[in-house]
Amino acid sequence: MNFLSHFYFDRDTTDPNLVVGIVLPDLVKNVNKAWNLHPEKTPELFQLTRSLESIFSGWKRHIKVDKYFHSSTFFSEHTDRIKRAVLPVLQNSPVRPSFLAHITLELLLDSLLITEEVLDAHDFYSQLKTSDREALEGFLLQNNVIDTANFFKFFDEFIEASYLHSYREPKSIVYALNRICMRLWKNPLTVAQKDDLKLVLIDYKEYLRTDYLQIFEDISVRLT
Repeated sequence: MNFLSHFYFDRDTTDPNLVVGIVLPDLVKNVNKAWNLHPEKTPELFQLTRSLESIFSGWKRHIKVDKYFHSSTFFSEHTDRIKRAVLPVLQNSPVRPSFLAHITLELLLDSLLITEEVLDAHDFYSQLKTSDREALEGFLLQNNVIDTANFFKFFDEFIEASYLHSYREPKSIVYALNRICMRLWKNPLTVAQKDDLKLVLIDYKEYLRTDYLQIFEDISVRLT
């Protein structure tokens, strides 16, 4: 799941450090995909302060949510449908249809949470802004992430850009998908392919609208 989808399960929390924790695995990989953090191997290191405990709790919650999501029938059925829908678009493209389908589903879920007014992205960013930076840095250092300056540069830019607001628009989702694909492939999508992909997203978002909340409800039950 993407950032806002993870936030959904703790949208009513008043603990900004928990919110940081639930999106931290994805934030870290956005900064440096070579960083492999395994805080669960040394849980005692994250019980020193309440802020550290909250970040660690959020981290564990993220892992659980992704596990439930990726093993769900919802995920397998919709990624298969999206894969078949994007196959014609990806002719002569290096992008793997299964990869694009996976990321597309996650971004569409974020988009629906915004456009259906289930979540307000302002709340998400406000929580990140008020999180305990000292505790966050300590969490990273305990996980052998020494280049914390680079992390916080990305973190501050992520908050400042507040790009998730733009997920209301299909063209912004296509832009995000292309940027993600550029991490793996050179020139992943042509202008024409991006235009065609936008049409696929518009149609599939409408199709997904009818039952998208079910996966959030199912995972919420499993988290209790």
